[in-house]
Amino acid sequence: MKKKVAEFDIEYYQFLDETGKPLSDDLPDFATDVELLTDMYRRMVLYRAFDKKAVVLQRTGKMGTYAPTMGQEAIGTGFGLLLEKEDVYVPYYRDYPAMFCHGVKLEEIYHYWGGDERGCDYQGPKEDFPISVPIATQCLHAAGIATAIKLRKQKRMVAVSIGEGGTSEGEFYEAVNVAGAWQLPLVFFINNNQWAISVPASAQTGAETFAQKGLASGLPCIQVDGNDILAVHHVSKLAFERARRGEGATVIEALTYRLCDHTTADDATRYRDTDEYNDSWKREPISRLRNYLVSLNAWNEEREIALEKEVNQEVEAAVERYLTVTPEPVEKMFEHLYETLPEAYENQVELAKIFGGKAHG
Repeated sequence: MKKKVAEFDIEYYQFLDETGKPLSDDLPDFATDVELLTDMYRRMVLYRAFDKKAVVLQRTGKMGTYAPTMGQEAIGTGFGLLLEKEDVYVPYYRDYPAMFCHGVKLEEIYHYWGGDERGCDYQGPKEDFPISVPIATQCLHAAGIATAIKLRKQKRMVAVSIGEGGTSEGEFYEAVNVAGAWQLPLVFFINNNQWAISVPASAQTGAETFAQKGLASGLPCIQVDGNDILAVHHVSKLAFERARRGEGATVIEALTYRLCDHTTADDATRYRDTDEYNDSWKREPISRLRNYLVSLNAWNEEREIALEKEVNQEVEAAVERYLTVTPEPVEKMFEHLYETLPEAYENQVELAKIFGGKAHG
Protein backbone atom coordinates (compact mmCIF):
# COMPACT_ATOMS: atom_id res chain seq x y z
CA MET A 1 0.00 0.00 0.00
CA LYS A 2 1.19 3.50 -0.81
CA LYS A 3 -0.42 6.75 0.23
CA LYS A 4 0.53 10.42 0.52
CA VAL A 5 1.06 11.38 4.15
CA ALA A 6 2.17 14.99 3.75
CA GLU A 7 2.21 17.75 1.18
CA PHE A 8 3.77 21.23 1.27
CA ASP A 9 3.80 24.47 -0.66
CA ILE A 10 6.24 27.37 -0.68
CA GLU A 11 4.43 30.66 -1.26
CA TYR A 12 6.22 33.43 -3.16
CA TYR A 13 5.45 37.12 -2.60
CA GLN A 14 6.14 40.04 -4.94
CA PHE A 15 4.09 43.22 -5.39
CA LEU A 16 6.28 45.44 -7.59
CA ASP A 17 8.01 44.51 -10.82
CA GLU A 18 11.62 45.49 -11.46
CA THR A 19 10.56 48.96 -12.66
CA GLY A 20 8.48 49.69 -9.55
CA LYS A 21 5.11 49.07 -11.21
CA PRO A 22 2.49 47.14 -9.19
CA LEU A 23 1.90 43.64 -10.54
CA SER A 24 -1.78 43.84 -9.52
CA ASP A 25 -4.23 45.91 -7.49
CA ASP A 26 -3.87 43.48 -4.59
CA LEU A 27 -1.38 45.50 -2.56
CA PRO A 28 -0.94 45.55 1.22
CA ASP A 29 -2.61 48.38 3.14
CA PHE A 30 0.64 50.25 3.78
CA ALA A 31 1.40 50.45 0.03
CA THR A 32 -0.19 53.93 -0.03
CA ASP A 33 1.34 55.11 3.24
CA VAL A 34 3.59 57.76 1.71
CA GLU A 35 5.20 58.65 5.03
CA LEU A 36 6.27 55.05 5.65
CA LEU A 37 7.39 54.49 2.06
CA THR A 38 9.43 57.71 2.07
CA ASP A 39 11.08 56.66 5.33
CA MET A 40 11.94 53.29 3.78
CA TYR A 41 13.43 54.99 0.76
CA ARG A 42 15.44 57.48 2.79
CA ARG A 43 16.84 54.70 4.93
CA MET A 44 17.90 52.58 1.97
CA VAL A 45 19.63 55.55 0.32
CA LEU A 46 21.38 56.36 3.61
CA TYR A 47 22.48 52.77 4.15
CA ARG A 48 23.90 52.53 0.65
CA ALA A 49 25.87 55.74 1.20
CA PHE A 50 27.11 54.29 4.50
CA ASP A 51 28.13 51.10 2.69
CA LYS A 52 30.05 52.91 -0.06
CA LYS A 53 31.89 54.97 2.54
CA ALA A 54 32.83 51.86 4.50
CA VAL A 55 34.54 50.42 1.43
CA VAL A 56 36.43 53.70 0.94
CA LEU A 57 37.55 53.64 4.59
CA GLN A 58 38.86 50.12 4.17
CA ARG A 59 40.64 50.89 0.90
CA THR A 60 42.37 53.89 2.46
CA GLY A 61 43.56 51.96 5.52
CA LYS A 62 41.14 53.58 7.97
CA MET A 63 39.12 50.44 8.64
CA GLY A 64 39.61 46.69 8.51
CA THR A 65 38.05 44.09 6.22
CA TYR A 66 34.38 44.89 5.62
CA ALA A 67 31.40 42.91 4.28
CA PRO A 68 29.38 45.18 1.94
CA THR A 69 25.61 45.03 1.52
CA MET A 70 25.16 46.75 -1.87
CA GLY A 71 21.89 45.73 -3.52
CA GLN A 72 20.48 44.00 -0.43
CA GLU A 73 19.18 47.03 1.45
CA ALA A 74 15.47 46.18 1.12
CA ILE A 75 15.74 43.02 3.22
CA GLY A 76 17.07 44.49 6.46
CA THR A 77 15.11 47.70 6.06
CA GLY A 78 11.91 45.84 5.24
CA PHE A 79 11.88 43.74 8.40
CA GLY A 80 14.02 46.02 10.58
CA LEU A 81 11.34 48.71 10.68
CA LEU A 82 8.98 46.15 12.23
CA LEU A 83 11.28 45.31 15.15
CA GLU A 84 9.80 46.70 18.34
CA LYS A 85 11.99 48.07 21.12
CA GLU A 86 11.68 44.94 23.26
CA ASP A 87 12.41 42.54 20.37
CA VAL A 88 15.88 41.06 19.95
CA TYR A 89 17.81 41.05 16.70
CA VAL A 90 20.63 38.55 16.14
CA PRO A 91 22.51 39.56 12.97
CA TYR A 92 25.02 37.94 10.73
CA TYR A 93 27.68 40.08 9.10
CA ARG A 94 25.72 41.68 6.26
CA ASP A 95 22.40 43.00 7.51
CA TYR A 96 23.36 46.43 8.86
CA PRO A 97 20.10 48.00 7.61
CA ALA A 98 18.09 46.00 10.17
CA MET A 99 20.58 46.91 12.88
CA PHE A 100 20.26 50.59 12.04
CA CYS A 101 16.47 50.38 12.00
CA HIS A 102 16.59 48.95 15.52
CA GLY A 103 18.74 51.77 16.86
CA VAL A 104 22.38 50.87 16.19
CA LYS A 105 24.40 53.96 15.15
CA LEU A 106 26.29 54.18 11.87
CA GLU A 107 29.62 54.81 13.59
CA GLU A 108 29.18 51.75 15.81
CA ILE A 109 29.42 49.53 12.73
CA TYR A 110 32.48 51.47 11.55
CA HIS A 111 34.03 50.88 14.97
CA TYR A 112 33.31 47.15 14.78
CA TRP A 113 34.99 46.69 11.39
CA GLY A 114 37.74 49.00 12.55
CA GLY A 115 38.65 46.42 15.20
CA ASP A 116 37.15 48.27 18.18
CA GLU A 117 34.90 45.99 20.22
CA ARG A 118 33.18 49.03 21.71
CA GLY A 119 31.26 49.09 18.44
CA CYS A 120 29.29 46.11 19.81
CA ASP A 121 28.25 48.05 22.92
CA TYR A 122 25.21 49.52 21.21
CA GLN A 123 23.87 52.70 22.77
CA GLY A 124 20.41 51.81 21.48
CA PRO A 125 19.31 48.14 21.49
CA LYS A 126 21.26 46.85 24.48
CA GLU A 127 19.97 43.29 24.17
CA ASP A 128 20.68 42.86 20.46
CA PHE A 129 23.60 40.55 19.75
CA PRO A 130 26.84 41.64 18.10
CA ILE A 131 27.63 40.78 14.50
CA SER A 132 28.34 37.07 14.07
CA VAL A 133 31.20 36.22 11.72
CA PRO A 134 31.23 32.46 12.50
CA ILE A 135 28.72 30.97 10.05
CA ALA A 136 25.28 30.00 11.42
CA THR A 137 26.21 29.99 15.13
CA GLN A 138 23.97 33.04 15.57
CA CYS A 139 20.93 30.88 14.74
CA LEU A 140 21.48 28.79 17.87
CA HIS A 141 21.99 31.95 19.92
CA ALA A 142 18.67 33.24 18.59
CA ALA A 143 16.93 29.97 19.44
CA GLY A 144 18.28 30.19 22.97
CA ILE A 145 17.01 33.75 23.41
CA ALA A 146 13.62 32.80 21.98
CA THR A 147 13.44 29.89 24.43
CA ALA A 148 14.09 32.24 27.37
CA ILE A 149 11.38 34.61 26.08
CA LYS A 150 8.89 31.77 25.85
CA LEU A 151 9.72 30.43 29.32
CA ARG A 152 9.23 33.93 30.74
CA LYS A 153 5.94 34.26 28.84
CA GLN A 154 7.01 37.61 27.40
CA LYS A 155 5.26 39.29 24.45
CA ARG A 156 8.37 39.75 22.34
CA MET A 157 10.17 37.91 19.58
CA VAL A 158 13.57 37.29 18.02
CA ALA A 159 14.72 37.85 14.45
CA VAL A 160 17.87 36.23 13.09
CA SER A 161 19.48 36.62 9.66
CA ILE A 162 21.79 34.36 7.69
CA GLY A 163 23.13 34.08 4.16
CA GLU A 164 21.90 31.24 1.95
CA GLY A 165 25.34 29.64 2.15
CA GLY A 166 25.07 29.54 5.93
CA THR A 167 22.00 27.30 5.72
CA SER A 168 24.33 24.44 4.80
CA GLU A 169 25.75 24.49 8.32
CA GLY A 170 24.50 22.13 10.99
CA GLU A 171 23.81 24.96 13.42
CA PHE A 172 21.13 26.32 11.10
CA TYR A 173 19.32 22.98 10.93
CA GLU A 174 19.60 22.51 14.70
CA ALA A 175 18.14 25.95 15.36
CA VAL A 176 15.29 25.49 12.88
CA ASN A 177 14.51 22.09 14.35
CA VAL A 178 14.29 23.29 17.94
CA ALA A 179 12.28 26.35 16.84
CA GLY A 180 9.69 24.01 15.33
CA ALA A 181 9.67 21.48 18.13
CA TRP A 182 9.31 24.13 20.85
CA GLN A 183 7.15 26.63 18.92
CA LEU A 184 9.61 29.45 19.55
CA PRO A 185 8.87 33.15 18.88
CA LEU A 186 11.59 33.33 16.23
CA VAL A 187 11.82 34.43 12.60
CA PHE A 188 14.67 33.26 10.36
CA PHE A 189 15.64 35.49 7.43
CA ILE A 190 17.69 33.85 4.69
CA ASN A 191 19.40 36.44 2.51
CA ASN A 192 19.75 34.53 -0.76
CA ASN A 193 22.08 36.88 -2.60
CA GLN A 194 23.05 34.03 -4.96
CA TRP A 195 26.64 33.69 -3.78
CA ALA A 196 28.40 32.04 -0.81
CA ILE A 197 31.68 33.83 -1.44
CA SER A 198 32.48 32.31 -4.88
CA VAL A 199 30.03 29.39 -4.75
CA PRO A 200 26.77 30.03 -6.66
CA ALA A 201 23.43 29.16 -5.08
CA SER A 202 22.90 26.46 -7.72
CA ALA A 203 25.84 24.51 -6.29
CA GLN A 204 24.86 24.88 -2.64
CA THR A 205 21.73 22.74 -2.40
CA GLY A 206 19.64 20.20 -4.27
CA ALA A 207 16.43 21.84 -3.01
CA GLU A 208 14.34 24.09 -5.24
CA THR A 209 14.35 26.82 -2.60
CA PHE A 210 16.30 27.63 0.55
CA ALA A 211 13.03 28.43 2.31
CA GLN A 212 11.94 24.80 2.25
CA LYS A 213 14.81 23.85 4.52
CA GLY A 214 12.45 24.66 7.38
CA LEU A 215 9.70 22.27 6.24
CA ALA A 216 11.15 19.24 8.03
CA SER A 217 10.83 21.18 11.28
CA GLY A 218 7.17 21.90 10.72
CA LEU A 219 7.65 25.62 10.16
CA PRO A 220 5.82 27.88 7.70
CA CYS A 221 8.32 28.66 4.92
CA ILE A 222 7.99 31.64 2.60
CA GLN A 223 9.96 32.96 -0.34
CA VAL A 224 9.88 36.67 -1.17
CA ASP A 225 11.39 39.03 -3.73
CA GLY A 226 14.12 40.55 -1.58
CA ASN A 227 14.39 43.57 -3.88
CA ASP A 228 10.72 44.44 -3.37
CA ILE A 229 10.56 46.18 0.00
CA LEU A 230 6.76 46.10 -0.02
CA ALA A 231 6.83 42.31 -0.20
CA VAL A 232 9.59 41.97 2.42
CA HIS A 233 7.74 44.27 4.82
CA HIS A 234 4.45 42.44 4.27
CA VAL A 235 5.69 38.88 4.89
CA SER A 236 7.81 40.07 7.83
CA LYS A 237 4.78 41.68 9.45
CA LEU A 238 2.82 38.44 9.18
CA ALA A 239 5.68 36.39 10.63
CA PHE A 240 6.41 38.82 13.46
CA GLU A 241 2.77 38.99 14.50
CA ARG A 242 2.55 35.21 14.44
CA ALA A 243 5.63 34.92 16.66
CA ARG A 244 4.33 37.49 19.15
CA ARG A 245 1.00 35.63 19.37
CA GLY A 246 2.91 32.55 20.49
CA GLU A 247 2.19 30.59 17.31
CA GLY A 248 5.80 29.73 16.55
CA ALA A 249 8.64 30.42 14.17
CA THR A 250 8.80 31.16 10.44
CA VAL A 251 11.50 30.80 7.78
CA ILE A 252 11.66 33.54 5.13
CA GLU A 253 13.95 33.35 2.11
CA ALA A 254 14.53 36.72 0.43
CA LEU A 255 15.78 36.52 -3.17
CA THR A 256 18.23 39.26 -4.08
CA TYR A 257 21.68 39.66 -5.65
CA ARG A 258 25.03 40.63 -4.18
CA LEU A 259 26.01 43.71 -6.19
CA CYS A 260 29.37 43.83 -4.45
CA ASP A 261 32.28 41.64 -3.42
CA HIS A 262 31.73 39.14 -0.62
CA THR A 263 34.06 41.28 1.50
CA THR A 264 36.75 43.81 0.75
CA ALA A 265 39.17 40.86 0.73
CA ASP A 266 37.31 39.36 -2.24
CA ASP A 267 37.32 40.06 -6.00
CA ALA A 268 34.00 38.89 -7.41
CA THR A 269 35.06 39.63 -11.00
CA ARG A 270 37.12 36.43 -10.84
CA TYR A 271 34.05 34.19 -10.63
CA ARG A 272 30.93 36.25 -11.39
CA ASP A 273 29.54 36.58 -14.91
CA THR A 274 29.61 40.22 -16.04
CA ASP A 275 26.34 39.99 -17.97
CA GLU A 276 24.58 38.46 -14.96
CA TYR A 277 25.93 41.21 -12.73
CA ASN A 278 24.89 44.01 -15.09
CA ASP A 279 21.44 42.49 -15.56
CA SER A 280 20.94 42.28 -11.80
CA TRP A 281 21.26 46.06 -11.51
CA LYS A 282 17.91 46.31 -13.31
CA ARG A 283 16.23 44.67 -10.31
CA GLU A 284 17.97 46.46 -7.44
CA PRO A 285 15.66 47.71 -4.66
CA ILE A 286 16.32 51.45 -4.36
CA SER A 287 15.41 52.49 -7.90
CA ARG A 288 12.38 50.17 -7.73
CA LEU A 289 10.96 51.95 -4.68
CA ARG A 290 11.89 55.38 -6.07
CA ASN A 291 9.94 54.68 -9.24
CA TYR A 292 6.95 53.56 -7.21
CA LEU A 293 7.09 56.74 -5.11
CA VAL A 294 7.22 58.82 -8.28
CA SER A 295 4.10 57.02 -9.53
CA LEU A 296 2.35 58.10 -6.32
CA ASN A 297 3.45 61.72 -6.92
CA ALA A 298 5.41 61.43 -3.67
CA TRP A 299 8.91 61.92 -5.08
CA ASN A 300 10.73 64.13 -7.57
CA GLU A 301 14.21 65.13 -8.68
CA GLU A 302 14.36 68.09 -6.30
CA ARG A 303 13.71 65.85 -3.30
CA GLU A 304 16.23 63.33 -4.62
CA ILE A 305 19.00 65.95 -4.78
CA ALA A 306 18.18 67.19 -1.28
CA LEU A 307 18.17 63.63 0.08
CA GLU A 308 21.53 62.81 -1.47
CA LYS A 309 23.08 65.86 0.19
CA GLU A 310 21.43 65.04 3.52
CA VAL A 311 22.55 61.41 3.70
CA ASN A 312 26.10 62.24 2.63
CA GLN A 313 26.32 64.76 5.46
CA GLU A 314 24.97 62.20 7.91
CA VAL A 315 27.50 59.59 6.81
CA GLU A 316 30.41 62.06 6.95
CA ALA A 317 29.38 63.05 10.48
CA ALA A 318 29.39 59.37 11.49
CA VAL A 319 32.83 58.91 9.93
CA GLU A 320 34.11 61.92 11.86
CA ARG A 321 32.81 60.47 15.12
CA TYR A 322 34.45 57.17 14.28
CA LEU A 323 37.84 58.60 13.36
CA THR A 324 38.09 60.94 16.36
CA VAL A 325 37.62 58.23 19.00
CA THR A 326 40.88 57.38 20.75
CA PRO A 327 41.74 53.67 20.32
CA GLU A 328 41.89 51.64 23.50
CA PRO A 329 45.24 50.10 24.48
CA VAL A 330 45.73 46.57 23.18
CA GLU A 331 45.91 45.06 26.68
CA LYS A 332 42.25 46.00 27.27
CA MET A 333 41.33 42.82 25.41
CA PHE A 334 42.26 40.80 28.50
CA GLU A 335 39.95 42.63 30.91
CA HIS A 336 36.76 40.70 30.17
CA LEU A 337 38.18 37.19 29.73
CA TYR A 338 38.23 36.16 33.39
CA GLU A 339 37.18 37.58 36.73
CA THR A 340 40.76 36.91 37.88
CA LEU A 341 43.31 36.69 35.08
CA PRO A 342 45.22 33.37 35.17
CA GLU A 343 48.95 33.57 35.72
CA ALA A 344 49.56 32.08 32.25
CA TYR A 345 48.21 35.27 30.66
CA GLU A 346 50.29 37.74 32.64
CA ASN A 347 53.23 37.60 30.23
CA GLN A 348 50.89 38.17 27.30
CA VAL A 349 49.49 41.27 28.98
CA GLU A 350 52.99 42.69 29.40
CA LEU A 351 53.85 41.96 25.77
CA ALA A 352 50.61 43.62 24.68
CA LYS A 353 51.57 46.73 26.64
CA ILE A 354 54.98 46.84 24.99
CA PHE A 355 54.06 46.12 21.39
CA GLY A 356 50.58 47.62 21.59
CA GLY A 357 52.07 50.86 22.88
CA LYS A 358 54.40 50.97 19.90
CA ALA A 359 51.50 50.39 17.54
CA HIS A 360 49.52 53.27 19.05
CA GLY A 361 52.54 55.50 19.05
